[in-house]
Amino acid sequence: MARWDEADIPAQRGRSAVVTGTGGLGLETALALARAGCDVTIAGRNPQKGADAVLHVQRTVPGATVRFEKLDLADLASVASFARQVKNDKDSLDLLVNNAGIMVPPKRQETRDGFELQFGTNYLGHFALTAHLMPLLSKRTNARVVTVSSVAARGGKIDFDDINSEKRYRPMDVYSQSKLACLMFALELQDRSQAAGLGVSSMAAHPGISRTDLLYNAPGRNSLQGLARTFLWFLFQPVAQGALPQLYAATSSEAEPGGYYGPDRLGETRGHPRPARIPPQALDRVASKRLWEVSEGMTELQIDPS
Repeated sequence: MARWDEADIPAQRGRSAVVTGTGGLGLETALALARAGCDVTIAGRNPQKGADAVLHVQRTVPGATVRFEKLDLADLASVASFARQVKNDKDSLDLLVNNAGIMVPPKRQETRDGFELQFGTNYLGHFALTAHLMPLLSKRTNARVVTVSSVAARGGKIDFDDINSEKRYRPMDVYSQSKLACLMFALELQDRSQAAGLGVSSMAAHPGISRTDLLYNAPGRNSLQGLARTFLWFLFQPVAQGALPQLYAATSSEAEPGGYYGPDRLGETRGHPRPARIPPQALDRVASKRLWEVSEGMTELQIDPS
């Protein structure tokens, strides 16, 4: 894996992908996949940002096959509607990149379905999306689901007694919980896919610390986090660099089912893709099974190929 980068992405012509997120890591991932010849659907809640993302890809990669479809991960009805549209357009799907997210809104908010916003958007929305799209993924050979976690998962804990943070809301703790849940989901999905013979590989990745607008869009430019992003910009790697681990997981023949990938330098905060350290709590099989069952109950969905 010596200094793997975008030039190492194998040809993707004939393959199709759904990438959640219209900016930052999502846009860079969509752009790199389009360059490699992939048919890309960019999914997000803001149609104007979606149109801008599509235009950027088309101008950068003339002839790219790219489109936008509206998807609000904080609304399970929107997730279902998006999945119906994808199923109308496609008979199968090669790649799902569960990338979009929000980070540390200062006050507790809820999704349309009454879930805490970070847990509901970052994790439950992607759980539901994967459930809806699994029938398309299972029709392809070597289909992959890549779910984006974070270095913040290291400090995460799944609080089953207060999973919606109704008793206590600490923004960073809740963000860490949501990203730990994403990692646990990716590992559990791989185990279940293998046991069921679905033929769909599940991986996870994290971007280290990258110069995305995630901090600006949630706590705000004038928050402590936003000011750090502004004045300590040199500590944050470029977004395209941060997208490499998820692109590696999505495309490399060397990426292993059930693998977790992140940057290779400075405590996995920057650099080129390599296997990332999995926090011990993400390897708790009892907790992972419980989280899966809780997620099925909250979303009223099961992940299977039918």
